[in-house]
Amino acid sequence: MALVSELDLPTFDATEPSMRGERFHEAMDALREQGWLAQGPFGYIVLDRESAEFFLRTKAAIFPGMKIAEIFGVPQGPLYEQMEHNILQVNGPDHSRLRGLVNPALSPRAVERYRPAMRGFLEGLLDEAVDLARDTDGPNVRCEFVEAFAKPYPSQVIAEVMGAPLEDAPRLHHWSNWIQRQFDAVSMATEIEQIEQAVEEFYDYARALLSARRETPGEDLISKLIAAEEEGDRLSESECINLVFNVLVGGVDTSQSQLAHAIRLLAEDPRQWTALREDPSLAGAAVEEALRYEPITPFTARILTEDVEYRDVSFPEGSVVMVCAFTGNRDLDDESRADSFDITGEDRTSGGRPARPLTFGAGVHYCLGANLARAELEEALAFFARRLDTLELAGHPDYEGVGGIYGLASLPVRFTLARAV
Repeated sequence: MALVSELDLPTFDATEPSMRGERFHEAMDALREQGWLAQGPFGYIVLDRESAEFFLRTKAAIFPGMKIAEIFGVPQGPLYEQMEHNILQVNGPDHSRLRGLVNPALSPRAVERYRPAMRGFLEGLLDEAVDLARDTDGPNVRCEFVEAFAKPYPSQVIAEVMGAPLEDAPRLHHWSNWIQRQFDAVSMATEIEQIEQAVEEFYDYARALLSARRETPGEDLISKLIAAEEEGDRLSESECINLVFNVLVGGVDTSQSQLAHAIRLLAEDPRQWTALREDPSLAGAAVEEALRYEPITPFTARILTEDVEYRDVSFPEGSVVMVCAFTGNRDLDDESRADSFDITGEDRTSGGRPARPLTFGAGVHYCLGANLARAELEEALAFFARRLDTLELAGHPDYEGVGGIYGLASLPVRFTLARAV
């Protein structure tokens, strides 16, 4: 049995500024060819699907939220409170109880009620984008997709889900964008005061919104959480606020980034865009392929709570393991299809089973909002397939770093409206 620290492993640093776009793809392809395990600046990186599933599912590993707080000197305050009560950090019976309370409100059936609102938001955003381009020559509409669609759309959806006023959507986006940076080592080292401020402001906002919903309940998530009971005990205010916090943080910046990448991939490949435009029912398949091919959570951290032996390698208690969804998603039976983006291909398999993307994680901490995110993305891609004729890049995408949420700072596109519109 080899001790992991004694192995001669290839190295990879996700915080390197150039590690994005094609440079990131090339580096990960090269790393994947060298085996299933690598060394990073904060821990070990597992690269294939089987090892990813193991470390995401094992009871001997937890989310290292408190370790992150320790590393970056967060001993108390709103950010510490949020990190401590994040549902990723909660384990055992409390985790099961909290998930049991929130899952019904975000089940596949429950999120269906938000689809009409999603389509309405997209229609409004398209009208705004077209209005801004009316003074340009020709039939083409040029816009910066992230600013025009990817940023406002998820925050509008989350406002609807939470029961918040729609005019608060920009503030929800602002808070989510900053709070998500707690998962980015570079941001935690350089922007911790702004992250702390965003956490504090959202806590104040959530408390006020919770109070308003207690007085005038509706069909929104907060009202359902207030009404939820577990064995006769009403959900505490702290638990309710932190669950709302989790939904906000996990459901805005992430959806923004995945939608931007999905549109980029379609705009870069006219064959894929044409296939979707001719058959909008492929939107679901396009979502799954975008989640697989360009996951916006390339790395997910776990810390071991006991010694673990895996594949004849001994990982000591306290080891940090980074699970790589990017390479895990490419671990397919048909290796020739791993690095191709194809929304029309047959179901991809790994080990003879459908290769479900690791982008939402796995095991007991599988993403709370996965059903909502899939519905959001599916409605958006189907909407654009029906409303737009052509879609292409109008400049170079501006990639963000892969250390946290892997998004696009900007995505210039050019499109023409379908004749029916």
